[in-house]
Amino acid sequence: MPAQRTPPLDGLRRQLARSRAGKGAGANPADSFIRQTYALPRDEARSVARQWFERYPKAAYWTSVESWRSLPDDRIEFTMRRLPSAD
Repeated sequence: MPAQRTPPLDGLRRQLARSRAGKGAGANPADSFIRQTYALPRDEARSVARQWFERYPKAAYWTSVESWRSLPDDRIEFTMRRLPSAD
């Protein structure tokens, strides 16, 4: 049985270097969304999310909860996303 070889990682290194040269790690220059991340107690998290949807209606700003997770002590970490304008 031949020894297993790991694939060359040059392509991955180039891709990571290109993405890090942008607006930050993981930033997509073509992505114009505004994001805000919070870590709040559950009730406050609900309130903040509702405020976002009231202030920036989903139909106009494409507002959404991009990601969320439960933290210890009944806290929720979540990221809200919206377009910068309703044009």
